[in-house]
Amino acid sequence: MKFFASCGKGLEYLLVEELQALGCERATATVAGANVQGTLADAQRAVLWSRLASRVLWPIAEFECADADTLYAAAAAIDWPSHLDATTTLAIDAHVSGDALTHERYAAQRLKDAVVDVMRERTGARPDIDVEAPGLRLNLVARKGRAIVSVDLGGGPLHRRGWRSAQGEAPLKETLAAAVLLRGHWPEVHAQGGALLDPMCGSGTLLIEGALMAADVAPGLQRHGEALPTRWKQFDVAGWQALVEDARTREAAGRASLRAVFHGSDADPHAIEAAKRNAQLAGVADAMAFEVRDVRALPVQPAVRGLVVCNPPYDLRLAADPALYRALGDALKTAVPEWRASLLCGDAELARATGLRAGKRYQVFNGAIECTLIVADPILTPTIDRGPARALSEGAQMVANRLRKNLRTGKAWREREGVTCFRAYDADIPEHAAAIDVYAEADDPASTWLHVQEYAAPADIPEAVARRRLNELLAAAREVFALPRERVALKTRAIGKGGSKYAGGFERRGEFIVVREGVARLRVNLFDYLDTGLFLDHRPMRLRLHEEARDTRFLNLFGYTGAATVHAALGGARTTTTVDLSATYLEWCAANLQENGFGGARHRLAQADVLQWLRADTGQYDLVFCDPPTFSNSKRAGDFDIQRAHVELLRLAVARLAPGGVLYFSNNFRRFRLDEAALSAFATVEDISAATIPPDFARDPRIHRCWRLRALGRPGLPRP
Repeated sequence: MKFFASCGKGLEYLLVEELQALGCERATATVAGANVQGTLADAQRAVLWSRLASRVLWPIAEFECADADTLYAAAAAIDWPSHLDATTTLAIDAHVSGDALTHERYAAQRLKDAVVDVMRERTGARPDIDVEAPGLRLNLVARKGRAIVSVDLGGGPLHRRGWRSAQGEAPLKETLAAAVLLRGHWPEVHAQGGALLDPMCGSGTLLIEGALMAADVAPGLQRHGEALPTRWKQFDVAGWQALVEDARTREAAGRASLRAVFHGSDADPHAIEAAKRNAQLAGVADAMAFEVRDVRALPVQPAVRGLVVCNPPYDLRLAADPALYRALGDALKTAVPEWRASLLCGDAELARATGLRAGKRYQVFNGAIECTLIVADPILTPTIDRGPARALSEGAQMVANRLRKNLRTGKAWREREGVTCFRAYDADIPEHAAAIDVYAEADDPASTWLHVQEYAAPADIPEAVARRRLNELLAAAREVFALPRERVALKTRAIGKGGSKYAGGFERRGEFIVVREGVARLRVNLFDYLDTGLFLDHRPMRLRLHEEARDTRFLNLFGYTGAATVHAALGGARTTTTVDLSATYLEWCAANLQENGFGGARHRLAQADVLQWLRADTGQYDLVFCDPPTFSNSKRAGDFDIQRAHVELLRLAVARLAPGGVLYFSNNFRRFRLDEAALSAFATVEDISAATIPPDFARDPRIHRCWRLRALGRPGLPRP
């Protein structure tokens, strides 16, 4: 069974690691949460033990949802008496997007109407609404014509641990506090005898969360006490009580062994009083030492290494003073130079103001505020004097400025769509002609790599000038992204037999990284081949396949490394078939499928020439993707020319469509001309190219062309 655990943006990969450590069979990161393959027992364990999850949602129904009326009808078909009693109070949280449903409160109202009407009809009574402390909290998500109704197993936000009585002017959510501690490796520091210090502790959230973590106290214990988190009828009460009993045993042992190694200070005496009250309610006051102190007067701490955590002021209500950040950095260098620091700063500029060299940087959100979390280990990192840093040349500075502008312009789109691999620069400045693609690792988005492909310089440009311009571009890219040379894969052009061709950068490292696209995890190789294994311009097309793949037989022709196949499998395809002549690509495809938990007879790989395979195959497919190369030649299959072969290729592929089936055909040959007259004899054709070009390739709308085909005379028929 699949369930969903939500979290703050930027915490997804930490949450996945935590859920896997809690015993969930499989968890994959998505925007603001994780999709989890697991049992109800796993979900209940997450409610009790997750320090990072905001909510744990157990789906009870999923259905087509074109508008409010279909929402009501589908919700009214749910067997609500099997989920709640008429005496159970109810609350509904709704999240909608798209044109069909635009008002969340109205969507929640229609779902509530369906529940109430069914309960009244079946039981003669109706549940009351209680938005603050309901017996059953439901969650509705309606997006792209589908809706999911889930039970909120925790009954509300899980960051509310149950101990907070007082808070400062800008409170930090306990879930984000846990992330700051985990990024600083607090459990390991504590196990090694280290202390925890917060020199701007406010109401004590970081220190209290750190103490409860060290004492092995389940986050849900104090929140729920002896009460059940939900009155949902299918909740495993006996299983929950067993979890709680085990957690109580662990808590008793952990609190008994908790050491007094937690030190908090703040310049505001009211904040210190609030921290003391909160620590008392959390049961960790005996381990805490709080005092009123300005950060500039921080005393030198004992030599034993520890962790500094801090959430300095930065939001719109509290002054974000760079001087305060500088004072914090200076104080830490003096007081605890050998310690590790995990600091939640307002933004990258404020993080730099600390003067600390961050080994890791993470983008996270404190509510709606985007923040930069930096980890410095140790705080006083030794540096080598290399003399004054050389300023970028005028040309390199131009490229750096353009890169920063592109990153800033595309930021909102990337965050909204959850895009972590994208084109950041595409010969925006003609003299610096190259493409720069960014790849972030799936399990650590802060780990970034660049893939740089040089475009051929005009014949009249001297080689020395072209080389200088490329070096300027590389210098700009490394500065903007703060990356060492070894994280930049470069493919350069050289003049050889047959003209300009890629000749450099093929280092044969055999090194793969795993990146994320939507909910898919995909392996890419930046150094060994001309292409990386993932064509970024086809991102919208792959996501479309994901949306349309539910309950289909999917066929991927010229399957390459199988990224489209993975998306179809994750989208719910009944079967997938991937055809390619290259054994290397098919092995890569198999590894991609395995990375996402797929394999076996339902996911067939065929090493064959596509045209020959289509002539011999007798299967039927509901969804077909065909993205052939422009040219190829091989001893096994002979020469292939897409312009010459495309009519026969598409005729054979359309013949394999089941009634109602769809074929998507794409290629990136810029001089390609579709023979519409020939195709009209057997297919209807729609050019959808514009809808498949993503924003990061908008400068080059001819990067590829894409068409949707249906067999002539049978469009739109239901699938068998």
